[in-house]
Amino acid sequence: MAVLVAKWFGIFLLDERTGKVIDKRLMPKDPDLIAEKLAMMQRGSILDEERELSGKMPKIFVSNTRQSELGKPIFYDSSSLDPGTFGFSESLMHSAMVGLGKLRTSEPIPRDRNLVHAIRGLDDLIESSNLLNERLHEWYGMHFPELADIAKDDRYAMLINEYGDRESIVKELGLDISSIGADLEDNDLRAITELAGTILRLYDERETMEFYVSEIAKETAPNMCALIDAPLSARLISLAGGLSRLSTLPSSTVQLLGAEKAMFRHLRSGKRSPKHGVIYQHPDIHRSPYWQRGKIARALAGKILIAAKIDANKGEFLGDVLKTEFEIRLKDIQTRYPEAPKKPQSQSAHGKKRNNKSRR
Repeated sequence: MAVLVAKWFGIFLLDERTGKVIDKRLMPKDPDLIAEKLAMMQRGSILDEERELSGKMPKIFVSNTRQSELGKPIFYDSSSLDPGTFGFSESLMHSAMVGLGKLRTSEPIPRDRNLVHAIRGLDDLIESSNLLNERLHEWYGMHFPELADIAKDDRYAMLINEYGDRESIVKELGLDISSIGADLEDNDLRAITELAGTILRLYDERETMEFYVSEIAKETAPNMCALIDAPLSARLISLAGGLSRLSTLPSSTVQLLGAEKAMFRHLRSGKRSPKHGVIYQHPDIHRSPYWQRGKIARALAGKILIAAKIDANKGEFLGDVLKTEFEIRLKDIQTRYPEAPKKPQSQSAHGKKRNNKSRR
């Protein structure tokens, strides 16, 4: 049986047992041309030389999953192939690798890669705005603590930034209130209003980034966005490290994306394993009774994986079909499991006996 092996200096058809070269197609001794062919291989393409050599035998093995359409992938040690034997020097390899690096870095950036960075940037903005907002509440709360019960989030910061002192805000809101807060010096109040202005700008940036994330998600993963919303689709793609990688994960992993800490805690200490990760944000999961959530999350993860595979391979739009199928499965789960499962009587009785013994 023959094995097809791809090296930087050529494509080889080797005897599986002896390692003897049956046939070969060497790379051109031009670093730029070598770099182009290596770039094609890294993108997952099959070279013409590989197809030509695979046609020499009725059935072959291949040494890389990239070549799986040509034969069955197996692990094969091809370290015995020496480039010097075929007239390729180390300096040529160095030049080819430098050219390969230049080619790959100058390639267009996939949209899902932008999405990964965008959702992480959004998380940073949310964390920063929440942290500064907490600081603003503590600081301005010394002057006007009652405002925290009247205004929330960006409105709280907006009132402080625009009106500053307590009396101006009370007048603007038309309140009849006597505050227990202390007076502030003008310099202190100025610093607080500037902090409030910074927080307002962060809130504006958050809205802009959220819109940007939704637009990229709808463009990159239309089937996923039809099945679940755009923000949740973007977050799953970010957690997986990209749409292509998400499409290769098992559905059980998709179900638990975002619950890595809980899973490690389960593996380390034996505590209950998590039933869902970030897909808990989906309304059909977090609004359901606790005993249905694991089953719903499993069903949703399976549909998400199908949608991700379609989107990653630029397939036809089937998001509405997947959503309908999920809704049917959701109703089935709700019908089959309307009540929480009861613990076996024997277990509960045994537990009571153990508790009584421990009390003694």
